[in-house]
Amino acid sequence: MAARRPFRFRKLLRDLHRDVGYLAAFLVVAYAISGIAVNHVADWNPNYRFEVEERTFPPFTPASREEAAARLVELLDLPGPPREVFRSTPTDVRLFYEGWTVTADTAAGHAVVERPHERFVLYDLNWLHLNKGKGAWTWVADLFALALLFLGLSGPFLLKGKHGLAGRGKWLVLAGVLVPLLFLALRRLG
Repeated sequence: MAARRPFRFRKLLRDLHRDVGYLAAFLVVAYAISGIAVNHVADWNPNYRFEVEERTFPPFTPASREEAAARLVELLDLPGPPREVFRSTPTDVRLFYEGWTVTADTAAGHAVVERPHERFVLYDLNWLHLNKGKGAWTWVADLFALALLFLGLSGPFLLKGKHGLAGRGKWLVLAGVLVPLLFLALRRLG
C-alpha cells in the first residue's frame, strides 16, 4: 500500500494562482491598455478620433434658424435635416446630426464638419473596462475583480525563504502599499 502524500498548501496555492492567472491574463492586458488610455483622457480622447473637414459655400444671411439649416443642408450637400439646430448669433449656426456636427459662419461662407470615428480596439477595450455593457458583463467584471483579489493576496505567499514574504518580498509588498498611501497623503495635505 502506497504511503499518502501529505497535503501541501503552498503547492495548491501555486497551482491555483497559476490557473487563475491564465484565466485572467487577457483581461489583465485589456484592462491595463484601457487604463493607460483612460488615465490620459485630459490629453486625448481614448475612444474616438475626429475627422475634421472644412468647407466653403456662398455666404448668405438667414432670416431664421430653420432657413439657415435648410440652406446649409442644400449648400453643403448634407444628409437631410439635422437632429437639432443651434443659432448663437444671426450668422453662426451649429447643426447636430447623430454623432457628428456642422459649425457654420453663414456670413463668411465657412463650415467645419466634425465626425468622430471609434478608435480601433481601444474603443472596445474601454467599453469593457468602464462596464458600458452592464448586465451580464457586470458579473464577468466582478469575477475578474475577484480573480485579481485572489492573485494579489496569494502572490506574496507563493515563495519561501529569502525570495518570499519573509525575505525581500516584505520590502516589495511594503513599497507597493506605501506608494498609493503617499499619493493619498499628498492629496489630503495639498
